[in-house]
Amino acid sequence: MTLEEITEFVTSLEGVLVQRPTEGDGSPQIAWGDVFFHYSPDGEAPRTQPFATIVTKDYPDEVPSGLNQPGAFRVNVGSGKDEFVARIGREPRAPAGDLEPLSATDDVVFAHPTYGTLGWLAVKNPGPATESDLRELITKAHSLARARFER
Repeated sequence: MTLEEITEFVTSLEGVLVQRPTEGDGSPQIAWGDVFFHYSPDGEAPRTQPFATIVTKDYPDEVPSGLNQPGAFRVNVGSGKDEFVARIGREPRAPAGDLEPLSATDDVVFAHPTYGTLGWLAVKNPGPATESDLRELITKAHSLARARFER
């Protein structure tokens, strides 16, 4: 899956606001080139965290994912505790085991290197092995974001 294919899928969901920080828009430089997906049926930038993101570089103070290579990116999804447990096999705040894939592995679902303790999952360079899983995770995260918005 390409970054644009993922963006097209996410924007096909109801009420999605896409933010793409760039130079000159007031966003921090570290975020330039990344994509942030919010549930916002009114189209206004919400004060809440996005339900999914695509990052195109390794962030400081985070376990490197090897994103500083041309074309590399990682999709991050806040799909919730239940989905995290179902996919990773442990509670988000439980210690990670040695058998979990490293964040630098392509096309596998893994606990987000920073926000895994909050139930976030990630996929670096998604491909055939994770395409359907990623669509399912994004749809779940969108549903959770909509439910939060409606409360």
